[in-house]
Amino acid sequence: MIDLKRDGNIYTLTMNDGQNRWNTTFVRAFSQAIDEVEGSEGPAALVTTSSDPKFFSNGLDLDWVNLQSVPDDHPGGDRKAFGDEFMKLMGRIITLPVPSVAAINGHAFGAGLMLALCHDVRAMREDRGFACANEMQLGMVIPRPELALFRHKLPANVFFETVQLARRWTGPAALQAGLVQQTASAEELLAVAKARAEELVPLAANRKAYKAQKESMYGENAAINEVHGPAYMLGNPEKYRH
Repeated sequence: MIDLKRDGNIYTLTMNDGQNRWNTTFVRAFSQAIDEVEGSEGPAALVTTSSDPKFFSNGLDLDWVNLQSVPDDHPGGDRKAFGDEFMKLMGRIITLPVPSVAAINGHAFGAGLMLALCHDVRAMREDRGFACANEMQLGMVIPRPELALFRHKLPANVFFETVQLARRWTGPAALQAGLVQQTASAEELLAVAKARAEELVPLAANRKAYKAQKESMYGENAAINEVHGPAYMLGNPEKYRH
């Protein structure tokens, strides 16, 4: 379901559950891999990709979500635990103490796009595949934590087209919009993502500082959400000590 390998400084996390749809079992398998990355020491970086040639991640496991009742032995796991555990996993990834790169090798829909946006950098296949928040198409309202993620990661016009108009972004369009930072062919994508991750590895020499700055951007009382403007903050630095 989740394969994690380390080669030198680079961890490669490969989702290998077909379309990589999200249920509680998938969340917990992914969390175990993140445990290993967080539990390591020294400079490193994470690259996340999929073994499926068509899908990076096709979002929620809708067949499982839509069951009227979930049997105890269902492979998707405990549905009641899903929402809380999934959101907390995304929170861990966005504040990971090492640089992270998503190699989007196929469609990234809904929760799959969330996963990609929680990474520091995104590289996307240039010739095939869409990145899309498809909740509107499914008749679903995007939860506020997910909206906050999109708003922090995307330019304002791209944010609206993504969450409200459910635009399907191709690789080239996503690059132009700032949703991803690089594109590459299917054959070269993983190598491009790993090369970028290797460039970023030195930033994790001090993992505590790398994570702390992410927390300052995305965590409680995040700097970019302050009620005061930068002139006030710069003029009153004693109020903003770490």
